[in-house]
Amino acid sequence: MSDFYQTGVVATFHRLGPTNLDKIEEELSWYAVERPLALILPSLLSELDGEALKGIVRQLKDVRYLREIVVTLGPASEVEFQQARQFFSALPQQTTLIWNSGPRVSAIYEAIRKEGLHVGEDGKGRSVWMAYGYILARQEFHGIVLHDCDIVSYSRDLLARLCYPVINPNLDYNFCKGFYSRVTDRLHGRVTRLLVTPLIRSLHKIVGHHPLLLFFDSFRYPLAGEFAMDVDLARINRIPADWGLEVGVLAEVYRNTALRRVCQIDIAENYEHKHQVLSADDSGKGLNKMCIDICKSLFRTLASEGVIFSDGFFKTLVATYVRTAQDMLKRFEDDAAVNGLFFDRHAESLAVETFTHGIREAAEIITEDPLGVPLITSWDRVSAAIPGILEQIQQAVADDNG
Repeated sequence: MSDFYQTGVVATFHRLGPTNLDKIEEELSWYAVERPLALILPSLLSELDGEALKGIVRQLKDVRYLREIVVTLGPASEVEFQQARQFFSALPQQTTLIWNSGPRVSAIYEAIRKEGLHVGEDGKGRSVWMAYGYILARQEFHGIVLHDCDIVSYSRDLLARLCYPVINPNLDYNFCKGFYSRVTDRLHGRVTRLLVTPLIRSLHKIVGHHPLLLFFDSFRYPLAGEFAMDVDLARINRIPADWGLEVGVLAEVYRNTALRRVCQIDIAENYEHKHQVLSADDSGKGLNKMCIDICKSLFRTLASEGVIFSDGFFKTLVATYVRTAQDMLKRFEDDAAVNGLFFDRHAESLAVETFTHGIREAAEIITEDPLGVPLITSWDRVSAAIPGILEQIQQAVADDNG
């Protein structure tokens, strides 16, 4: 059972005992009549063979309050696209697949590029962005909910709790972020525990009070891939196309909506999905690359808020981060001991060292190019530049699914 303490500047909704799933789903079904909801599933072809996605599909079969499920696929051939359609045909809800690498959707990406607008590289960020475009084209949804397809511990109450604050008109939040514990016989979530939180708190020490840093530090699991939001945010938010996606989404939410309309909710007793390797010796892979992308996204967001970076600033930041991360590492070690969990201090220390190198590399990139790769363009900008583009997306997706 979680605590009920409120911290930070966003509302926190806790898990105060077992979820009354029947009651919540009944309410969601009632509210969703007037406030329809679409679920986005960003899926890779490799996940179709995994037990996690099969379990998710089994759970979703009993969900009645979703008007549509939109599966946005990673790279896939025509044969693989048809295999995915067959796989997801088991769902009783209206289910639409977006073939991002197919000729029709590829032509839409190219048309947007020709207008000088950025669509990002192939990846989760761009796939999710195209799903937003399709849902906006439908003009019949109030809310969007999104979660990953590799959740081993998935259950219906995770989805219901995530949707509830956005779909319930009595709460009426614009954005809801999920959070959870990630524990087996040891603590997981190294990037959140040992990079993001100590880095944000180090920036606090150097920059001083800053509303954006306070906003980031208010989230218990800022890198969670599960969130719900109203469609208006999907229309105006820009998002990164790399591992900085989650931090970038939070930055855009901060920029585009009132803090009192943002919340986070405990969506699972425990959360288990695939674990990325550290890749300490290769900055182009695993958590090492994730670290660099996250840091670049964070630094660029702060620069856009008027924070001035310099070589001396980054040197101070690295030193402050190392001390802060080491102090937090000791807390996690003690927390593990109190709970009888295994704790590999060498592996945890190696993660801190790897993240330290990642911060340095991200700082060098930001110093050389403060703007860097632009964010994926918001749909309101794309629609203004190419009138009728959303209708083209709807038609392309319909033809692919025909």
